[in-house]
Amino acid sequence: MTRVPVHFVYATGLDADLFLHARLVGSWSTDGRLSESWTSLPMNESVGEDGCPCFEATVEFDPAGIGQTFRWGVLMDGPRGRDGWGIMAEIDRPEERDRHRSFVLRPEGQREAYALTRCRLLGANKVPAGNAHAVPGLRFAVWAPHALAVEVVFADSARGYIADDGTGQVASPAPVPLAKDAEGVWQGGPAEDERLCNYAAFVGRPYMYRITRDDGSVAYRTDIFSRLQFGAGAIDPARTPWTGRRSELDGTVSCSVIVDPDVVVADAGPQGAELSAAEFWQGEFDPARPLPRRMEDLVIYEMHVGALNPGRKDAGDLEDAIALVPHLVDLGVNAVELLPISEFREEVNWGYATSHFAAVETSAGGRDALKRFVRECHRYGIAVILDVVYNHYHHQAERAQWAYDSNQPERNIWYWYEGSASDYGDPTGGYIDNMSTAWAPRFDEEIVRQLFISSAVAFITEFHIDGFRVDQTTSIHAYAVLHADGRPAHHARAFGAKFLRQWSRTLRLVKPDVLLMAEDHSTWEDVTKPSDDGGLGFDATWYADFYHHLVGDGEKGPNYAKLLRTAGLGDQRPLAFESFAATLYQSRLKKVVYNESHDEAGNAAGSARTIVTAVNGAPLLGETRRWAEARCRFAAALTVLSPGTPMFFMGEEVGAQKPYRYNDFVHHKEDILGERHGIGQALFRFYRDLVRLRLNEPALRSRQLNILHVHDANRVIAFRRWEGVDEDILVIASLADSAYRHGYTIGNERLPPGRWIQLLCSDDTTYGGWGIGCGGQDLFSTNHAITAVLPACGVVVFRRALDR
Repeated sequence: MTRVPVHFVYATGLDADLFLHARLVGSWSTDGRLSESWTSLPMNESVGEDGCPCFEATVEFDPAGIGQTFRWGVLMDGPRGRDGWGIMAEIDRPEERDRHRSFVLRPEGQREAYALTRCRLLGANKVPAGNAHAVPGLRFAVWAPHALAVEVVFADSARGYIADDGTGQVASPAPVPLAKDAEGVWQGGPAEDERLCNYAAFVGRPYMYRITRDDGSVAYRTDIFSRLQFGAGAIDPARTPWTGRRSELDGTVSCSVIVDPDVVVADAGPQGAELSAAEFWQGEFDPARPLPRRMEDLVIYEMHVGALNPGRKDAGDLEDAIALVPHLVDLGVNAVELLPISEFREEVNWGYATSHFAAVETSAGGRDALKRFVRECHRYGIAVILDVVYNHYHHQAERAQWAYDSNQPERNIWYWYEGSASDYGDPTGGYIDNMSTAWAPRFDEEIVRQLFISSAVAFITEFHIDGFRVDQTTSIHAYAVLHADGRPAHHARAFGAKFLRQWSRTLRLVKPDVLLMAEDHSTWEDVTKPSDDGGLGFDATWYADFYHHLVGDGEKGPNYAKLLRTAGLGDQRPLAFESFAATLYQSRLKKVVYNESHDEAGNAAGSARTIVTAVNGAPLLGETRRWAEARCRFAAALTVLSPGTPMFFMGEEVGAQKPYRYNDFVHHKEDILGERHGIGQALFRFYRDLVRLRLNEPALRSRQLNILHVHDANRVIAFRRWEGVDEDILVIASLADSAYRHGYTIGNERLPPGRWIQLLCSDDTTYGGWGIGCGGQDLFSTNHAITAVLPACGVVVFRRALDR
């Protein structure tokens, strides 16, 4: 019999030559028979239909193997080194962790393919020239497995909106019909439609998919893999009167837009020069200011661009963020974490209602403004981290993910649904709740996982993003329950964990030093275990308990120390330093610590900006402001000098006091730059020196910590930080309302003997303090004890001298 050919394709989906020397490996012998010993052969590098590098090989199988199951994978060299395993997705069974592909050999032969990402495989993409015009063409691809027909329809660029009844379509270009492949992806390109031979002619055009669903109904849907959505406003014309101006549209319901990802508008404004991506990124880095590459080396500034620029009544944007970069440079931070910037619902929003994960919110400035912001940060050695939301879509996703190609709940392709609608009294009962604001994504579908994976990879490769903070990962791997009755949804939880492992593996394959943080409220050790070892692959988790013990809000009970909140009562009661000390000790276990964040700066019940909490909401005038700042310096010091990775929220460094809430932040903007040179200048100086101290001292960038002394009634804590044998730091902090002018003695056998040089005193008069304990005189530790003058509500820091 004739041998059976199988053609293997490994598609990267990336417009970059990151991988070399790919080898196909599989469970067959050299003569094409099923074998427990896997065979390896080189793959040919080629260009895929998306214009990206791919690898191909053909194997001739013995016909005796027809009907048998074979397994395969790919090894290749790349950024992580030689012989990296190229299959990131696990087997689609809940408890399986193996990562290989499998197929049943058919008599006629077949094609077996795996896509590392779908960055340029789905959506509206540029494809290689293969036509008489010798210019790149345009290819559309959309996943709609239940659809009966799919067409691309176009809108007037001045309006950028097509209504549910089709109003708003233009006659030219005429609709482009797409054809369905075996995976349920509808696609069409230059080979099928000669009108698509010139990509450049379509750049800037708004489009939607007209989908004939499985019941014959017609829906107009956006491109989930869109790079741009028209509209910088909050109007949904289906619900709100609209003037027809494109700028007023909410981008989640407007048309998707064809853009050229290889071109960047280098300057703000309508006349900005267009550069190739290669030209734009030239001069991105300054060798004298290298980017931080480890969590231990970061000091993170959390920023919401919408809350910037008090001079404008609407939300701020990325140009305002660029204008703040010199302030960040002076402050000394080396990482900025942006609240979600992908396309989200409504103009005034924190960004956690994401609709299009590869598009940048237009009201925030759009994709080119984000690139300009990243480039500006990188020039000063500041890494950029994006907050991303994968646990839910926005809660009104009717023109994006909702009922994309079917009205049947169990066929709602982007959402997790268990069973059939007939299983429930309410047909929505099969959806999955996960303690977020909308139902859970269908993580057992590869293309659903790729929506989030590919968008993150695009942010790394196209935008040069350095890392991610993933919102509420516990909703993805731990909180899923059935909507009908709250029963645990174990499969949804298992596939949520599978998704997170695949996501982190893929990102590290592309960029090994990518910084990955999770907002995770579980104690599951797998969250920060490397994905190669079966963990979720995060570098660190946000540590909300640190905030609740150090500062505190009204939501948590007496089990939390709430040091600052309790001190603000002004009644001299003992403070729960023992409880805080336990939390401080835990912060060395791959934690991001903070005394203020976007959630705990007025949004959570009973929370407020740190300076307000510090004096229990008393008017910040005169001596009250002075005491408030002293307590703020205490809180900031314990955060920045902890073994966790420190983060603080925008404005904290100048004593921002206005409440920061998700629904009215535009009415409570802080004048960060004005306060820096005004009432907040002393506090800014302290933050600047504190950040500098953290980054300059190896001992403070280690994970090493000894708690040397804790006393609740005295309101004192002391701890030691060290690195190796030569780097030793001693921190003594008091939240007492009176200074220990005659000295406070710390005794502990883990305190080494020697001379200690003062590095920082938070009560220095240049910081607005009273100058207690700030003389800079050396101290000596003998018999495992040391005595230091301590200021009220202050922190003193010493380094052990290397006297030889």
